[in-house]
Amino acid sequence: MNKQQSLAILNSYNKNTLMETLEIEFTEVGDDFLTAKMPVNSKVHQPYGILHGGATAALAETVGSSASAFFLNDSTKIVKGIELSINHLKSKKEGVIFATARAIHQGKTTHLWEVKIVDEQNNLISLCKITNIVLDKK
Repeated sequence: MNKQQSLAILNSYNKNTLMETLEIEFTEVGDDFLTAKMPVNSKVHQPYGILHGGATAALAETVGSSASAFFLNDSTKIVKGIELSINHLKSKKEGVIFATARAIHQGKTTHLWEVKIVDEQNNLISLCKITNIVLDKK
């Protein structure tokens, strides 16, 4: 499967989900990373008119969990996020942010990902760690 096919499949899972509501779109997949983007506008603002940390966390968890499932590539397993830690370093009022997940650890039952969230100028907006558990599908 080529990268464009992989992105089309990943984006097809967004329909009727929080990812669709937040307009999250997977944009790049590599040998060891997955990237998605999300627009920053009034839909994801907090009352001060800047990007809401919860929307940023939703983007980070989406990319980290999706990366686990994608690189695991095992239809008998399901991936669930069990811990999310995020530091918000810079505010953002409008534009687009990009989240890239890279594996720190991919074991049989747990995966640990670092997710860097940057803006269009590659300024670091947030830094996240997400731990996922890999379970057998019931």
